[in-house]
Amino acid sequence: MIISRAEKTDLKEILDLQYSSYRSEAVLYNDFTIQPLKQTIEELRQEFDNSIILKAQINGRIVGSVRAISKENLTCNIGKLIVHPDFQNRGIGRKLMKSIEDIFSHTKRFELFTGHRSKKNLNLYWKLGYTQHKSEEVNQNLTLIFLNKIIES
Repeated sequence: MIISRAEKTDLKEILDLQYSSYRSEAVLYNDFTIQPLKQTIEELRQEFDNSIILKAQINGRIVGSVRAISKENLTCNIGKLIVHPDFQNRGIGRKLMKSIEDIFSHTKRFELFTGHRSKKNLNLYWKLGYTQHKSEEVNQNLTLIFLNKIIES
């Protein structure tokens, strides 16, 4: 497996992977209108221009991705950690998270969020040292769990 920065030519493949990866979340929350399933290629191109997007490849195929952006070198916001359903539970998500943390090693804090029913996601983040710092009810089916990891200097 190779982890590297995504290129603009990868965005369509990453968006397709995002759609397939988030279908299970949509089923879990009975909501197929979640933002990751509605994101357009134009919106992803804007993210590409303003953040870092990593890709994980196996035999030339993109099987995972993660995005992050830093605010004033203090906080790194991590989003859309995705792994193709056929490649989950192989350490790809963990390696992508480690890679994004390495890129933003100069920041003091990492933040991300996931849904309250997304137990696999929550377990991964807890294993990586993230702790919950707040929750926010979006609707009766979804509460967002916000996690962070503070880096001691």
